[in-house]
Amino acid sequence: MKKFYTILCLLLSLQAVAQQGIPVPEFTAFEATMQRFMQRWNILGASVAFGTQGRLVYARAFGYADVARTVPLQPYHLLRVASLSKPITALAVLKLAEQGRIDLAGKAFGPTGYLRSPYYAGAITDKRIYNVTVQQLLEHTAGWDREIGCDGYAGCDPVSFPVHAAQTQGAPTPVADSTLVRFLLAKGLNYAPGTRFAYSNMGYLALGKIVEKVTGQRYEAWVRTNLLVPAGALEAHLGHNLPAGRLEREVEYQSRYQMPACNGSGQQVPAAYGGFQVEAMSAHGGWVCSARDLVRLQLAAEGNTTRPGLLAPATLATMVAPSRVAPGYAKGWQINQAGNRWHSGSLDGTATYLVRTAGTHTWVILLNSCPGAEGFWQELDQLGWRAVSSAAAWPTHNLLAPAENATALTATEDSLSVVLRWTRGTGTRRLVLMQADAPVDAFPIDNTHYPAATFGRGTVLGRGTYVIANDADDSIRIAKPAPGHDYHIRVVEYADNEATGYRPLYTLDGNPTLVLRSATELALQLYPNPARGQLTVTGAVQPLPYEVLDSKGLLLHNGVLATNQPIPVAELLPGTYFIRFQGPEGLISRRFIKE
Repeated sequence: MKKFYTILCLLLSLQAVAQQGIPVPEFTAFEATMQRFMQRWNILGASVAFGTQGRLVYARAFGYADVARTVPLQPYHLLRVASLSKPITALAVLKLAEQGRIDLAGKAFGPTGYLRSPYYAGAITDKRIYNVTVQQLLEHTAGWDREIGCDGYAGCDPVSFPVHAAQTQGAPTPVADSTLVRFLLAKGLNYAPGTRFAYSNMGYLALGKIVEKVTGQRYEAWVRTNLLVPAGALEAHLGHNLPAGRLEREVEYQSRYQMPACNGSGQQVPAAYGGFQVEAMSAHGGWVCSARDLVRLQLAAEGNTTRPGLLAPATLATMVAPSRVAPGYAKGWQINQAGNRWHSGSLDGTATYLVRTAGTHTWVILLNSCPGAEGFWQELDQLGWRAVSSAAAWPTHNLLAPAENATALTATEDSLSVVLRWTRGTGTRRLVLMQADAPVDAFPIDNTHYPAATFGRGTVLGRGTYVIANDADDSIRIAKPAPGHDYHIRVVEYADNEATGYRPLYTLDGNPTLVLRSATELALQLYPNPARGQLTVTGAVQPLPYEVLDSKGLLLHNGVLATNQPIPVAELLPGTYFIRFQGPEGLISRRFIKE
């Protein structure tokens, strides 16, 4: 009896952690391990994804997206990745090196360096900084050591004291990433460049600035356009400090301690919200991603038999080549002699792990909690390996959502209906979502089919969001919604085919949207109706632009209605027509008959 009671308690305990996403039988043993890990360390939420040979085979989420533990974490949620941003920045730098736009042996600072503007050059007092190369920044051998204190602090990483860094540079708060780089330039080096390994956040911030200098674009914009979008990894953006700046579908973070506010107010605030200046972490720790799309980016970087990688094989080999002075670190990755590479990341409320094995497996684990204990990190390091060892075989399905969304969403209205048109993306079908008076903020769940219905009926995704169409085409006609509201429309691309195992997989980032504005109806009247030669309009605020359309919405002619001026219709063939007026609050349509 006691044994039965113990087993029952264990089962109930395992069920206490909510779990979302498409079940994959091959990962059942791993999920039990994951559940125990979360309970042992009191983890709020975890997003986990595995990929291999160009395929995403697993993407599930555990626990909660909010600190109140009321919103189950979904695979579509975004989480801060902290230092997993460094492999992203390394990928950007190496891509530019492959294009011949960056020389890894080139100088980073000084008269011949990439960052040679007076803003940076004016801060340099240690001439050894002129010898720092791009490769040394990638390999953390530039010569700064954050473990050696400065300005009365135990260490010298200005990430930990952003207000002081801004003040010493005479810069505003919250501090900018360029100010943090300048701060460290002013401190000089601890070692000669290329002689010792010392992990450096500021070195990667400098790499982000080099990307901007070389491309003439903001770091995030260039990375998204040239790496993330080509990879189909749309669920990745730079993050923000405060809850008010949370991205769509971004989780809340379980902050463990407080620190002085990075805005210089002197208040003590949660370190996860306004303590650390996340917006100045950019290239070293500022990305916010889903686990599944971070795996997707790594798969795309290498490519497969049917698709070339973002990096050429020779560039990939350069990326994983060990540093001359630190054989355990390459360029944006920790490495070992077995051919495995990995990186971890931590911040208050954030713990992350990214692994690419020598055996072609890739996984990402993102948490919105960070216990910080050494035992926690050791166990986090082993979680993915347990999945690899416990799976007799890996699935053959591919859980990648469409890489390209629908685009160019437009609406054409008449008095009775609205025609929505778009350009198709790479999915097999599309959902059309509608919500009144607020942007769509509830989302379809992978592996769930949604039937369409008239707005206000059928499937409710949450908070008033309805599925009004589920279509493989590029247009739909819907009944014109009731006046008095603004209606927000969102088109969601999804895949549902043999490759996915006929499970619908939804692309939720960058969907096309529009708003059907509620017009303040003018008391417009047309007479005579039916008409023969001309129409008179009453109740109009004139002058009033108008268009005459046939029953299919084809524009026949247009003009501007002036005082006491009728609209000519004599040349029209007998039939039904519409006049669409551009009123002060939106479009207004009236139907008339031509005899």
